Order: sequence, then structure tokens, then C-alpha cells
Amino acid sequence: MDRKIEHKKNPLKRILLYTLLAILLCLLLWSALAAGNKVTIDRDRVSIKTVEYDSFEDMALFNGKVQPLNTLQINTIESGTVKKIHGQNGALIKEGELLLELYNPNTELSYLTQETAIIEQINNLRNTRISIKNQQMTLDKDLIQMSYNFNNAARQYRMDTTLYRKGVISKNDYLKSKETFEFQGKQQENTKKYMQNEQKDRETQLRLINASIEKMEKSLEQLRENKENFIVKAPATGLLSSFNPLLGKSYNKGELIGKVDMQDGYKLLVRADEYYFNQLKTGKMALLEFNDKQYHLKVEKVVAEVINGKFDIELVFEDRAPETIQQGMTLPIKIYLSNKKEKALLLPKGSFYQSSGGQYVFVLTNDNTAKKRKISIGKANANFYQVLEGLVEGDRVITSSYDDFKDKDVLALN
Repeated sequence: MDRKIEHKKNPLKRILLYTLLAILLCLLLWSALAAGNKVTIDRDRVSIKTVEYDSFEDMALFNGKVQPLNTLQINTIESGTVKKIHGQNGALIKEGELLLELYNPNTELSYLTQETAIIEQINNLRNTRISIKNQQMTLDKDLIQMSYNFNNAARQYRMDTTLYRKGVISKNDYLKSKETFEFQGKQQENTKKYMQNEQKDRETQLRLINASIEKMEKSLEQLRENKENFIVKAPATGLLSSFNPLLGKSYNKGELIGKVDMQDGYKLLVRADEYYFNQLKTGKMALLEFNDKQYHLKVEKVVAEVINGKFDIELVFEDRAPETIQQGMTLPIKIYLSNKKEKALLLPKGSFYQSSGGQYVFVLTNDNTAKKRKISIGKANANFYQVLEGLVEGDRVITSSYDDFKDKDVLALN
């Protein structure tokens, strides 16, 4: 009877088989995971820039609006209703040119009443002055008469004295002549003293009257000038702006109705983000490139008020402004935040920053593959980011948007 021969199992083969199966399973799993974290994109869809080691300019790019260097406001001096419009917004005007006529019947009636009262007071003072002068003439006339009488009495007294000594006239006639002479002398002396005092009083009174008349005449002149306040004239030569009155519209006293933009130069007004509030100070330098020429400016004024996350700064030209710029134009300017240039790794700006927040970038490892890499970014200017960590000179970086693959680690470029 034949006997069945049993073959012994080889444990080494079994272990080797299991090992090969495990390795194969791991490879399949790794391939699956790798495939899930990798995406293929068209090379034409991305922008690739090279990291450079070069001078870094600490500056920011802004848009500046051209404005006149100096502006004068036009305000109403009196309240009133628009009667007639002469000026036109946007026109070149000359100093003293008629712009607007206002009408206010109540104020004009008040002016007329005051004018009448002042004229009446002036006339009364003038009549008083005439009366005083007439009194002076009367007193002068009386004094002349007294001097005449005194002289006659003195002459008669001298003659009667001689005749009395010769016995020609009686003693009674002599005494009468003497008494008349003495009376006329005392009367003349008293009258002269009175007239001297009266003369001083009249001079003082006339001086006060003349001063009052002069003041009233100035008040009358000022009042008549005030009537001209209803006529609005250009305060200076320049461009009339913000001037939009309407017939029949009422304005209050001191209300703004327009501006005169002086033609003596231009400045640039920049609305900057509050991020730059502590960096943009007066004296900071700036550069404008216009029509293939460079113009230097400096920050003249910083308005220390932040509204809706923005604040205003004014820049003036170091030399002359470009001849062809016009008011209202918007020009790109560079403002230097620091006067020093330093060497640094520079990564060109791109929309990748909005996707990654500057925390990582995709760096090309070869012509067809890019891998995600963590980086650290420092300062930024209009064109570059300053790279602190994660990149080296010569690295090629995808700088376009990562929105379509920001959750991937590897990119395959076709």
C-alpha cells in the first residue's frame, strides 16, 4: 500500500510574502495620499518671479490729487437773498471783479435810518458851531465898540484936564469927564477878562464839535461802505471754484459761497491708510515721475485726524511743479518712509499674498514641480516684499493667486 508523502511548509517564504504584501500596500497608500495633496496646473496660468538680493527702498506708493497751493474762501459779509449772479464757476477772475449781488430790505432800511440820523446830528453840530462863531463875532464887535468908547473918553479926559487947569471949564465938567474915563477903562478891562475866558471855552467847545463831526462823518462813510457788503467781489485773482449760487437763495452772514484757487503753484493731497500714520511725518521726501521726468516733493502737512481708516497729508514740490499738470489730476507718487537703503532678499509683489497672508509660497524645485514652503516677510514697498526667512537668492516663486490650490502642497506644471 502506497503511503502519502507530506511536504513540510517553509516559514521563510511565508514571511517574505507577507513583507512584500505590506510594502506594496504602503506604496499604494503613499501614492494615494500623495495624489490627494498634489494638483496639476497649466504653467500659463501662473506668474513666476525670482528672488533677488538687492537694495530695498522703504517707501510706499500713493495716489496724489493735484490741488492749488493756496486757496482763499469767499464768504458773505451780510445776510441776504441772491439778486443777481455775475461770476461763473470754473472761470478765471480778477481781484475786485463783481461776483454776486444780495438783497436784504430790512438791513437796507436799517442802514437808511442810521444814515439819516447821522446826517441830522452832523447838521445840528454844524449849526451849533456856526452859532458859537456868531457869538464870537458879536463879542468881538462889542469889544471894538468898548475900545472906541474908551479911547474917546480918554481923549476927552486929557483935553478937559488941560482946560480945567486953565480955568476954561468948570470943576463939575472935569469930574464928569474923569468919571466917564475911569468907567470906560474898568468896563473894558472886565470885558477883556470875560472874553478871554469865553474864548477858551469856545475853543474847547469848537474842538469837541469838530471831533464829533469828524467821527460822525467817518461813521457815515463806513455805513455807506457797508451798503457795498451786499455786493460780493473777488478777493484775489485766480480760478473761481465751489461757486454755485441760485437766484432767490438766502445766505447767512459769513456763509461760504465759493473759493478762489490762486495760480501761484500746486500741491498734492494724499489720503493714506491709517497703517502709515506713525510713518508719514512732515519732512518726508517723495518722488513723482511725470512725462519721463522726476520731480521731488516733501510732506508739508499731516492732518492728525483719521476718518474711516484714512488720513490726509499734503505734499509740496521742492522746485517747480510740472507745467502741464492741472488741478484735479490724480498722480502716482512714491513717499520714502526711510532715507536709508539696505540690502535684502527681495520677493516681487503679487496676488499670492492675499491667498497665503505671506505665511507660505510655492517654490519651484525644478521646471515642472513647485512645493509649498513656509516663509517670513518683513517690510514692503510698492514693488517688493523683504524676505526674512524661508527663501534664498535665485529661488523661483509663484507670485500669482493661490486661491485654486492653497490647500495643496505640491504643484505639477504642464
